[in-house]
Amino acid sequence: MARIAGVNIPTQKRVVVALTYIHGIGETKAREICGKVGLTSERRVADLTDDEVSRIRELIDTDYKVEGDLRREVAMNIKRLMDLGCYRGLRHRRGLPVRGQRTKTNARSRKGKAKPIAGKKKA
Repeated sequence: MARIAGVNIPTQKRVVVALTYIHGIGETKAREICGKVGLTSERRVADLTDDEVSRIRELIDTDYKVEGDLRREVAMNIKRLMDLGCYRGLRHRRGLPVRGQRTKTNARSRKGKAKPIAGKKKA
């Protein structure tokens, strides 16, 4: 099992698909990485040589922000918004949708399980 950027990537999948298991690398960046390293899209992780794996690892370490660094940066951006007290920061703090979605109905994934209100009748 190849280990890139602290993540064990699956060996039986194609390299493009396996690289998407790394946080911060989607399909577009995975194809870009394969192009820079010089791999075809049909290659599987199990077929890669140690040299190719190390080239992928070095490229990701130098050119891309992934995993822990990326998670830390996103968390710091959200914390900055909250400390500023701007609208987006307040929405994050209250656990409500940040990007203008409706909250009268829906928004359950952000607000959590519905809390019953005592004395309210179902219409």
